[in-house]
Amino acid sequence: MSNTQKSGQNTAGNFTQLGSLFEEYTLVDKGGYITQEFQDYGYRLAIDLGDMKHKALYIKMAKEVDRTILDAALRFVSDATHAKSKAKLFMWKVKQLKNEKKDAK
Repeated sequence: MSNTQKSGQNTAGNFTQLGSLFEEYTLVDKGGYITQEFQDYGYRLAIDLGDMKHKALYIKMAKEVDRTILDAALRFVSDATHAKSKAKLFMWKVKQLKNEKKDAK
């Protein structure tokens, strides 16, 4: 066995130093911060509906509207293949589901 060792490696088990594991990875800062689960959910809603212009609206809805209503409306929209605007159809379905829930109480 050779006594030479690579930089950052241990000859006993060929381990690399912990700090060198992530050197080749870089993160791209896109200017936004998603720190909460509801922010991520709202952002994914905007992507699924193809309405990135109104992503703040979907993030707010994800925070304030019951998640079961949002999920049901998203399923409804994903089944509608010939919708002109998925975003408008989604908002209409959310309103309808909210009214049904209110009337049931």
